[in-house]
Amino acid sequence: MDLAEEVRKLRRERNAVILAHNYQISEIQDVADLVGDSLGLAREAAKTTADVIVFCGVHFMAETAAILCPDKRVLIPDLEAGCSLADSITREQLVSWKAEHPDAVVVSYVNTSAEVKAESDYCCTSTNAVQVVESIPMDREILFLPDMFLGTYVRRVTGRKNIRVWWGECHVHAAIRPDNIIQARNAHPDAEFLIHPECGCVSSTMYLWSEGDHSTRDAKILSTGGMVKHAAESSSKEFVVATETGILHPLRQQNPNKSFFPVSEANVCRFMKMITLEKLYRCLRDDVFEVTVEEETAKRALLPIERMLEIA
Repeated sequence: MDLAEEVRKLRRERNAVILAHNYQISEIQDVADLVGDSLGLAREAAKTTADVIVFCGVHFMAETAAILCPDKRVLIPDLEAGCSLADSITREQLVSWKAEHPDAVVVSYVNTSAEVKAESDYCCTSTNAVQVVESIPMDREILFLPDMFLGTYVRRVTGRKNIRVWWGECHVHAAIRPDNIIQARNAHPDAEFLIHPECGCVSSTMYLWSEGDHSTRDAKILSTGGMVKHAAESSSKEFVVATETGILHPLRQQNPNKSFFPVSEANVCRFMKMITLEKLYRCLRDDVFEVTVEEETAKRALLPIERMLEIA
C-alpha cells in the first residue's frame, strides 16, 4: 500500500487540510497542504474552508487551531507529541507570577498551553515577538514567557529594561552552544549563518556580533519561516543553520542548488518526530485524535492569539 497516496485520498474524501510544521519528518512535509512555522500555520488554520484540520506538529499547535476554528474538527496524529518549552510553565505558575506584578502586560510565546494563553494579554511567535513587544507602551512592565532565550533576545533588540523573562527553555535549542557554532563555521567558512532566536547561544552570539567578532560574520537571526524566505532570496550558496534539523528538508527542497549544514545533527526534537506517515494515515482513516479546548478557556485565549495574528 502506498501510504502517501492513501493519505491524499482520505484527505480529499474528508475535505481535510494537512498542516505540517517545518520540523516534521520529510515524509509528512511532502504530503502536507502547507508546511510552515507556527505563525504561518495558525493563519492557515484561521482561514481554511476545510471541514477537518489535521495538525502535524505538537499539541499546543493543534490547540491553537481548535481555538481559532471552533466549528472545525481538529485532529493530531499522536497525542503524545508535546513540547518541553510549553511544559516549562503552568497556568498556576503564571497566575502566581501575575499576582507579583499586577500591572504588567503578559506576552506568551505561542509555545504554551491553551490555559496559559487564556491568562495572557498577547501571544507571539519568534517571527513577530519584537513587533508585539514594541506595540506595548514603553512604560508598561512586561512578563515574557516561557522561553528565556527568545525573551532575552527581545529585551536586547528592543532595549527595554522593564521586561521580566520566565526561565523556561526548548531542550533542543538550549543544547546549541557557541562552540557548536564555531566548529560548524570553521568547517564551512564561506557559508552564511542562520540562527533561530530560541537558540541557547543567541545572547552570546548577539554580543559577539555587535563586537564584530569574525565567528558571527553574515549572521542572520530568523524564525524558521524567515530562514526559508531568506535562503531563497540570498545569493549565497552555502548556509550553516542553528535550529532543529527538520528545517533542512524545506530549505534543501526549495533551494536544490544550495547547500545547508546543521550546527549539529543532534539538534532533533523527539516530539516533532513522533508523527509518522502511518500515524497520519490512521488519523484520517479512524478520525483520531481530536483536540478540543474547554469553551471558557478557548474564549479567553482567543484575544491574545488574534492580537498575535494582527501584529505581523
